Amino acid sequence: MTSINAVFEGGGVKGISLVGAVCATEERGVSFHRLAGTSSGSIIAALLAAGYSAMEMKEIIESTPFRAFLKRGGLYRINVIGPAIRVFVKRGLYSGEALTLWITRLLEEKGVRTFADLPKDKLRIVASDITNGKLLVLPNDMRNYGLDPMRMSVAAAVRMSTSIPYFFDPVRIRMNERSMLDNGKKNVWAYIVDGGLLSNFPLWMFDTEQRGANQQIPTVGYQMVGKNETEPRIIRGPVSMFQAMFETMLQAHDERYIEKQNRYRTVKIPTLGVRTTDFQLSKEESDALYCSGYEAAREFFDAPDCIAFKSNQ
Repeated sequence: MTSINAVFEGGGVKGISLVGAVCATEERGVSFHRLAGTSSGSIIAALLAAGYSAMEMKEIIESTPFRAFLKRGGLYRINVIGPAIRVFVKRGLYSGEALTLWITRLLEEKGVRTFADLPKDKLRIVASDITNGKLLVLPNDMRNYGLDPMRMSVAAAVRMSTSIPYFFDPVRIRMNERSMLDNGKKNVWAYIVDGGLLSNFPLWMFDTEQRGANQQIPTVGYQMVGKNETEPRIIRGPVSMFQAMFETMLQAHDERYIEKQNRYRTVKIPTLGVRTTDFQLSKEESDALYCSGYEAAREFFDAPDCIAFKSNQ
């Protein structure tokens, strides 16, 4: 069977298109050796690493009302004032707790809780430490905080990677004394947010390791494109401004790297004008995204010069 390392770009609800792409990939007899992802791409990568198939993921998506992830309690539900207060107090519009419980349940159904439950180096997830200003590759970078990478919860890593700034609450990690001393900081907590802040499409993830037995395993990236099709954003206040800034940043991240030298190993998936935080997607829009991903991957792997099949010959 043909095997690839796969890297999945982040893109919020647009990640539904990645499931369609995975389906077309599996239908062509391609298996996943190692997996990496950012934000919604980390969800897909984690589920694949845990043993889910594309069809299982499709059923999960069809039965999950993603708007249920967007809940606020008490005072925070008051129109206009509530969200502003919550961002000020909690640093996010929504807690992200519902998302954490959802991914935790799905992983536990496959017997996966920590990275120790997965094959060694099977999964890597990208997040951003905004306290120390650095990119994190999880679980390995947990050593920087005095924690055992293999004991890290996979769901916790996904939660960190999907923490869209000012949309979901950031995740806090207690810094160890050495980390604070080395950085000359007195901060007790490091704030972790969406990996897309620093690398939304980490196609470089496995490049330095392509040697020895793994040299013949190519890396294929799954990227969501078509960003210029979206309508201009309306800025109504600081929250919508920050969301617009973040999405603009995601759209530009890693583009030059991809355009210059890596088109040949990138599945480009049109996202049909859907925005990252459109959690109110209709079934028709969800199905269209899935089909878009399926068609993009089908065309990629059916091409006569497909890198996956050439490199495995």
